Amino acid sequence: MIVREYEEDEIHVHKVPLILMGGLIAITLALTASVSFGFFERQAIPDLARTEAGTTMAATRSLQFYDEADGTVRVEDASTGEEIVSYGPGTGGFVRTTMRSFAHQRRIRGIGRETPFELIQWDNGSITLRDPTTGKGAELSAFGLGNHKTFADMLEKEAR
Repeated sequence: MIVREYEEDEIHVHKVPLILMGGLIAITLALTASVSFGFFERQAIPDLARTEAGTTMAATRSLQFYDEADGTVRVEDASTGEEIVSYGPGTGGFVRTTMRSFAHQRRIRGIGRETPFELIQWDNGSITLRDPTTGKGAELSAFGLGNHKTFADMLEKEAR
């Protein structure tokens, strides 16, 4: 039987990776602090950036989202009640995630589903999904072309 004495084992820790990790942490903290102290601008606020650029609303649509018992997510035009699109279980992941996030914000504030969401297309091609009850919004262009197109299709179905 082999008996190993752990006290005699020597553990080697290389200093270079530790120094590099410490340097990365220090740089991250320095950059974060420089933004907090105003040395660098904070990220853009979409509404202000659009105002400065003179961007205007090109199209808008009021939407209601329904989470059915069978797992289907149904999207309806709030003014006509017409079904725009329906996502069965396992499909429409981005729409599901986005809407559940908005619904959660409403739920923690005690707001019901009566007020529809606003889907806005701007003249520069970007799309915003906004909840007028909470003031929260999602700039859908930031989530990639596929996700942007998913919501752009909801606007186009109105024109047909």
